[in-house]
Amino acid sequence: MPDDPERRRRFEALFSAHHAAVSAYVVRRAGGGVGVDDAIADTFLVAWRRLDDVPDPALPWLLGVARRVLADQRRGLRRRRSLSARLALASRAAPAWEPPDGISDELADALRSLTEHEREALLLVAWDGLTPAQAAAAAGCSTAAFRVRLHRARRRVATRLGIERPTPNVTEKLT
Repeated sequence: MPDDPERRRRFEALFSAHHAAVSAYVVRRAGGGVGVDDAIADTFLVAWRRLDDVPDPALPWLLGVARRVLADQRRGLRRRRSLSARLALASRAAPAWEPPDGISDELADALRSLTEHEREALLLVAWDGLTPAQAAAAAGCSTAAFRVRLHRARRRVATRLGIERPTPNVTEKLT
């Protein structure tokens, strides 16, 4: 179908007859900003793909397509701006964790590799001396969730440091 000379001739006639009007419409609606050429091109791309659906007269249909293309562009721009704003906020809200003085570079790297929740769990227990129940209350989560975070943090730090931790014997836990 793309090599059909009759289809191509119909599209070229459509393009020649309505390009100026579609361009003027898009410029008026978009304010001559970025994306005008893309909107015009996308309008005629839709016309090419749906050439058999183009009614006579074609101009109202083409302007409707252009309106929807511009609406899609505006939605995309809003999504990109929203994402940029969220990323900027996230980068300001969560500064990179810096280890305290006196720990080795190897341990600092291992702690940096943890998620914020895992690092908090490990530090509340190891450095602040809280029990898992107390630390869970401080972290604002259930004791079960906290224990999972703590377990993951310990496992990841041990792996990062190359420490093999044998599974503790159940009787050792009870004594």
